[in-house]
Amino acid sequence: MLIIDSKDCENIDKALKKYKKKFEKARILLQLRERQSFTKPSIKRRTKVLKAVYKQQLASGKFDA
Repeated sequence: MLIIDSKDCENIDKALKKYKKKFEKARILLQLRERQSFTKPSIKRRTKVLKAVYKQQLASGKFDA
């Protein structure tokens, strides 16, 4: 649960902006999407390795995106 400390004289728009920033920083939406369906550990590992290979290829200049 996110709690935003706001002063009485603070504008509602500023408080909403603070909340949105805190929400994005907490990565709550990402967690919700991740928990919608179960992903096997082997598939998580595979995607992690593929991402690492892709990043390495980009760094070395072999792959143009």
